[in-house]
Amino acid sequence: MRKKFIAGNWKMNTTALSGELLAAAIVKGLGGDTSVQVAVCPPFPYLFRVGQAIQGSPVALGAQNCYHEKSGAFTGEVSPDMLVDAGCQYVILGHSERRHKLRESDGFINKKTHAALAAGLRVILCVGETLEEREGNKTNQVLDEQVTAGLIGITSQTVRNMVIAYEPVWAIGTGRSATAAQAQAAHAFIRNRVAALCGPPAAAELVILYGGSATPQVAEELVRQPDIDGGLIGGASLKPDDFLSIVAMAKRAMALP
Repeated sequence: MRKKFIAGNWKMNTTALSGELLAAAIVKGLGGDTSVQVAVCPPFPYLFRVGQAIQGSPVALGAQNCYHEKSGAFTGEVSPDMLVDAGCQYVILGHSERRHKLRESDGFINKKTHAALAAGLRVILCVGETLEEREGNKTNQVLDEQVTAGLIGITSQTVRNMVIAYEPVWAIGTGRSATAAQAQAAHAFIRNRVAALCGPPAAAELVILYGGSATPQVAEELVRQPDIDGGLIGGASLKPDDFLSIVAMAKRAMALP
């Protein structure tokens, strides 16, 4: 059985102090429970401070992005090795905000994926369609293109160090959320596509998260779906009670027959 995973993407939010307090509250709320994998992904400047706040706890540290080169004249960029040095275990790549606001291409995201995996990071690869694409019945086409391009050169072994997050772009920051049926259909499609690319055993083990504004009000039904293994949580991850509530829902879902 795949272990549920709840990751908090803090985006460009918090200060050093508020980030530290948020991380500490999450650690306290978990109380050492390891039944659900939990990670927090603060902004780059606060990685060390948040890392100290979660040290010795079950909470893993993740980053929100990286560059594909190890070092060099790349002003403003952060390498995978730097993230490892900062204590990161995870990195989010291909987030919809980077795809659509910063125009990152599938090829660029794939380069970063390979670099992050080579450095020993676990990659949370984000894929998903816009409202226009969903209304045009292109959801599966977009997912096919993004998953296929994202996994170029990825083997049945290396994909085991990856997580895929399905982000319906139309549900991010809009207060909307995909229905459980819509989300499950997308997750099942992604799993089937990974099976075709990397083999059924690897696909069966792959953790696939829902990343479309999952609030405590909608999370429980989502994490009960057979192909939804948790959530990449945005706004709700900035409120410890909400975030811990989603973790608790994931724990309950794992206990279901």
